Amino acid sequence: MSQEKWLSVAARDALEEGAMMPIEAGGLSIALYNIAGEIYATDNICTHAFATLTDGCLDGDVIECRLHGGTFEVKTGKGLGDPISEDLKTYPVRIVGDMIEVRVA
Repeated sequence: MSQEKWLSVAARDALEEGAMMPIEAGGLSIALYNIAGEIYATDNICTHAFATLTDGCLDGDVIECRLHGGTFEVKTGKGLGDPISEDLKTYPVRIVGDMIEVRVA
């Protein structure tokens, strides 16, 4: 049985509203997003092809992969049509003091 744990990954003020940043946590490549002041986390690798999502374009709560133009809803990880056939994994996020924490297995 895997143990889930909260990892401190970035300072809260390091991620401005409308911005995203790549992080490494628990051996995973994760993308952090600040959407209207709320922090979200997903895998940072596109499920369609090996591309880093934080190299793409964030428009509101939708991230577009730079490689083939696939899009995902950041809040849920849902793939939004071709060429995406698999949703992104999302991670719970919390703010503790001035730090962003992500829960990983």
